Amino acid sequence: MKRVKDIIEGINVLQVEGSLEAKVQGLAFDSRKVGEGFLFFAIKGTHSDGHLFISDVIEKGATVVVCEELPSTLVGSVTYILVDDSAQALGLIASAFYDYPSSKMKLVGVTGTNGKTTTATLLYNMVRNMGFKAGLISTIVYKVDDRTLPASHTTPDQLQLNSMMNEMVEAGCTYCFMEVSSHAIDQKRIAGLDFDGAIFSNITHDHLDYHKTFDAYIRAKKQFFDGLKPDAFAITNIDDKNGNVMLQNTKASKISYSLRSMADHHCKIVESHFDGTLLVIDGVEVWTHFVGKFNAYNLMAVYAAALALHFEREEVLNQLSLLFPVDGRFEVIRSQNGTYAIVDYAHTPDALKNVLSTIDEIRTQKQSLICVVGAGGDRDKTKRPEMAAIACNISDKVILTSDNPRTEDPLMILKDMEAGVNESSKKKVLTIADRREAIKTAIMLALPGDIILIAGKGHEPYQEIMGVKHHFDDREEVKRIFEIE
Repeated sequence: MKRVKDIIEGINVLQVEGSLEAKVQGLAFDSRKVGEGFLFFAIKGTHSDGHLFISDVIEKGATVVVCEELPSTLVGSVTYILVDDSAQALGLIASAFYDYPSSKMKLVGVTGTNGKTTTATLLYNMVRNMGFKAGLISTIVYKVDDRTLPASHTTPDQLQLNSMMNEMVEAGCTYCFMEVSSHAIDQKRIAGLDFDGAIFSNITHDHLDYHKTFDAYIRAKKQFFDGLKPDAFAITNIDDKNGNVMLQNTKASKISYSLRSMADHHCKIVESHFDGTLLVIDGVEVWTHFVGKFNAYNLMAVYAAALALHFEREEVLNQLSLLFPVDGRFEVIRSQNGTYAIVDYAHTPDALKNVLSTIDEIRTQKQSLICVVGAGGDRDKTKRPEMAAIACNISDKVILTSDNPRTEDPLMILKDMEAGVNESSKKKVLTIADRREAIKTAIMLALPGDIILIAGKGHEPYQEIMGVKHHFDDREEVKRIFEIE
């Protein structure tokens, strides 16, 4: 239980009506979760306005309300705190309510279109392999040291973040690695968090359904770096054309990594195989269990961050050779007759191109490449034809299928994708809406030694259709058809 005056320090308070001595039992921005003695945040969201529920939450027992507009009628027993930004206040107050847990760990955030999950997870695995307790907040899973919690969002809301980080501190975690999505930055979900470092992987076409323009998407990512403290570090991939943009206004120490340019840390790919890659990192050869140039970039982000966290270089290089890929990220499944199925989360044009290009570079002339790919519903429609075009340009056969159609008609999504198939590619493209049938067909078409990429869902154990999540796992489907236990 905290007093109001103790948890509003650092907030731009415009006006207070009521007592700052009021005790706060809990926090909520969802009116359905308000209890006796709660502080309620009235936030203007994309779907609803929390200000419309102020009278309801007071009836439920809320004694403090943080809002951007005062109600016309004030209840005498309630404290009202007027602010210019309720979402920002939520992050700051949540952090104070839980005694600033992010300041009690080394917190590193990873942002970018692709590679966030892999980079954050590998950093978590690395420091735990070194004997430290750590937390992880990722698209796939949340971890409080070795305890697993189901992931709801890439970056959770302000209350969930601080509550979970408080659990990490109580469990003895000294590090926390988290994905920081552009949505989370824009919606102030990371407000009040004390970051010791930030990593930028890359930025490509994605989330324009939310940000509307690519410039707005870039600005959202950049805000994260602009807000870093002077004693933090800011790591960027300078091979990305926007890599240096992220560092333009940051106060943090600037660190760069590259495969093509002069940088603080440099990597060269020496050999590539389906079971791993030989790299030269800052002049030292390292064999890794990862495949592809995109994974070399991910490993360089991990390497640079580990050094910035003051781990010994020799130990970090050794750890890189011991790490394994994240579930559903270039996950290779081999049949008894030598057919390869690769399950990958690639759901953006750039990610799909990276994975297909990697396979294309490694395969022999005798190996055909079959790509099974779809596009999610209720998301950026402009990338649908682009993804189909990329699949056609690099693959020998393409099967367009459903991903997570959500509330859209799968056939309409596929029609959007088909617009990216040019006349010369039509003969090698099949459209099969049922994802299970699409995977089965791809495997039936494959000859021994051929390679099938099943893209888009990766680790996800479900398919979302009309708002309902049905159990579906690409890896399970492949193993069942391959007759692998």
